[in-house]
Amino acid sequence: MQLMTSCAAGAALLLLLHCCQIASIVGHESALTVVKNPDGREGGGADEETEVAVDEEDLEVVQPTEDWQTLKPGQAVPAGSHVRLNLQTGQREVRIGKEQLKYWTQEHRETEEIQSTISPDDLKWAMKKMKEELNPDSVASKYRPLDELKRDLAQLDLLVETDVQIMKRLLDQFNSSNSTTEQRLSILLELEYLVHQVDNAQTLCSMGGLQLILEGLNSTDIRLQESSAFVLGSAVSSNPVVQVKAVESGALQTLLTVLATAQPLRVKKKVLFAVAALLRNFPYSQRHFLSHGGLQVLSELFKADGGGVLRTRIVTMLYDMISEKELISQAGLDLVLDASHEERVHQYSQVSLQGELLEKGWCSLVPQLLESTEHDYREKALRALLAMAPMCLDQYRLDSSLLGSLLSLRDQYQEMVQSEMIVGEENGYFAEIVELIHALQFKMK
Repeated sequence: MQLMTSCAAGAALLLLLHCCQIASIVGHESALTVVKNPDGREGGGADEETEVAVDEEDLEVVQPTEDWQTLKPGQAVPAGSHVRLNLQTGQREVRIGKEQLKYWTQEHRETEEIQSTISPDDLKWAMKKMKEELNPDSVASKYRPLDELKRDLAQLDLLVETDVQIMKRLLDQFNSSNSTTEQRLSILLELEYLVHQVDNAQTLCSMGGLQLILEGLNSTDIRLQESSAFVLGSAVSSNPVVQVKAVESGALQTLLTVLATAQPLRVKKKVLFAVAALLRNFPYSQRHFLSHGGLQVLSELFKADGGGVLRTRIVTMLYDMISEKELISQAGLDLVLDASHEERVHQYSQVSLQGELLEKGWCSLVPQLLESTEHDYREKALRALLAMAPMCLDQYRLDSSLLGSLLSLRDQYQEMVQSEMIVGEENGYFAEIVELIHALQFKMK
């Protein structure tokens, strides 16, 4: 019992001495304040961190690093640093704080190191350069005066031309005796671009430009003929006002004359484009076309064309004319007719297209296009044959070559349809051609 009392007394004595040692250390370092940890416990180990408040006095400030370093008496640390009291050694230790550590990345260090290498001479040179660049005389030499800019802008405003002014200038240049053929070709190209706008095409006619175009069609230079036909076709496309003026100016007769004479393929292609544009959705022009032997001219051109390019364009044009008249007739069955629609129906009734096609032998001409190897040519021929079926059905049934062509094409395109289905195209282009063939064969039964 006595032994246990002695041991307890000894332990108490050691604890008292240890506390006195701590009190002396803390009292000696008046700048140190031990802060409780977040969980409420006081720092009691060598690895526990605390924060320190430093009095505002003239102390030696230590720059902390990522590693713990020992603080000497009288030294202070920047705010935000982590400071701990090592209870084993009795020394204060410091390292950089967590927030500072995040900021103090490797990239920042390298930047700081680079910035720290800038010499005073470099700073003086940079300041001198800045002053030179900010010199008013130097800035003024790089830019034009405001009054001069305003004067130039005013001159630019005067050079802006409207489409009407441009067309007038182009026509004057075209009429000039000093203009070369190359210049006139360039002028026609610019006019073709402008006349796509409806108002511009009408204005060009009122300026007399239509007559210049017709003169170009009669030129001996095939390039002027081709370009003039291109401008005319673009001007009359979907433009009834210009279509009327073109027909009244004799443009249709001029175009048919060019088609009836020996001309290069490139010229005839552009002339056919102009004819198709002049006839499209315009029964007045179609009636003049038939009365001037247009179908006869096209039939001769069809027979002479061996490549199929002109044949395809001719057949497409005929198909469009037949379809337009059919659509107008069908629309009148379901709709309440107004005055303009009744007038269009009346005008189309005066176009005896079906009779002319039958008389001029087109029922036997169009099937010849099926002999082409081009799928597009065959498709257009089949569509035209279907449109002409009401007037040509008897001749179709007597045409053994047509019957054989349809059977051969059906077998050929059915194989192609199978190939389309293999790659996942159930309703492809070739399937559409097969449907056209079946429809025509059904009508011929």
